[in-house]
Amino acid sequence: MSVEVVITGIGATTPLGGDAASTWDAMLAGKSGVSALTQDWAAQLSVRIAAQLAVEPTEKIDRVQARRLDRSEMTAIVAAREAWADAGSPEVEKERLAVSVGSGIGGAQTLLNQDDILEASGPRKVSPHTVPMLMPNGPAAWVGLELGAQAGVHCVASACATGAEAIAHALDLIRLGRADVVVAGGTEAVIHPLPIAGFASMRAMSIRNDDPERASRPWDKGRDGFVLGEGAGVIVLERADHARARGARIYARLAGAGLTSDGYDIVQPHPEGAGAVRAIDFALRDAGVAKSDVVHVNAHATSTPVGDLAEIKALHRALGDHPVITSTKSMTGHLLGAAGAVESIATILAIHHGVVPPTINLDEPDDELDLDVAAHKARPLDIPAALNNSFGFGGHNAALVFARV
Repeated sequence: MSVEVVITGIGATTPLGGDAASTWDAMLAGKSGVSALTQDWAAQLSVRIAAQLAVEPTEKIDRVQARRLDRSEMTAIVAAREAWADAGSPEVEKERLAVSVGSGIGGAQTLLNQDDILEASGPRKVSPHTVPMLMPNGPAAWVGLELGAQAGVHCVASACATGAEAIAHALDLIRLGRADVVVAGGTEAVIHPLPIAGFASMRAMSIRNDDPERASRPWDKGRDGFVLGEGAGVIVLERADHARARGARIYARLAGAGLTSDGYDIVQPHPEGAGAVRAIDFALRDAGVAKSDVVHVNAHATSTPVGDLAEIKALHRALGDHPVITSTKSMTGHLLGAAGAVESIATILAIHHGVVPPTINLDEPDDELDLDVAAHKARPLDIPAALNNSFGFGGHNAALVFARV
């Protein structure tokens, strides 16, 4: 008999709010977290917009500790603390508590800033905290240290599928009996001239600099690329009997997961979404959920011309045309390694509250968009099960099926 895994805590810090509640409220209201970059270095760039954190993590992290942390580590800690408190700070043996928190890029700001110091002032001025700050497993390690986790501290790095894949790994840890509670999610903070210039050189990002709030527009004919965002999303997953024994509030259950790879291109998705279809199929079989029960999809939809349509084709093949779909990236921008985790939280709350957050900026839908999109306004919906998709450079595909308890 399969082990039932439930979600008992959520935490987030995003361009829409400094916690999960404010982020969710902003999503339902259809607010955009995208704004103009006002830093001096942005003036030289072709892309001068981003989705920056609504609340600086230094407002919630002790100043002494903050000096030893990369921004991606700080955001992970902020989200994890909220999720842990929201779960009621579960009493669990440390040997039965694990962490699975990933980052698509890791401590890039530390690496680039310390390289500037090295070039300007020499090696003696480089911080002794540089390596722990830049290593991709740093966020997971710091969260694990805070909680005293001893059942493993795991770091997934699968580009923009990272957050969702980290949650899928947490599901496996509990099912395999290696942990009773897992704190899982993703984090990213790389709003810096080099990553922006790199993505811009690929023509992957929107250049709607004069209209930031309308720049992220999944499935719209006028879309011209994604908007880079930063943030973190973390959830607490538990063995259902463990959660019920302590009287925990349960948001939903993580019913199944599917992970595949395209084997097609390092950055482009398979044009027919073949790998995505297989991931969704795996997730449905793993969950034991019928296609007809999946009435909502929080899509990966980043606002890129090719990627948005490949996912539409995949959803048609895997599910049909009945689900109500949305892309919360229209509001948060693309949080890279944190995207799948924050969007999982949106999917969980959609089930819990019975409402689908909107896709904003969908003014002129693409001719190939023939699915039901919750455009402009949130839509009340009874949701027995929902799907969250995440895809990443390298051909990573992750699909998570959440269901009502």
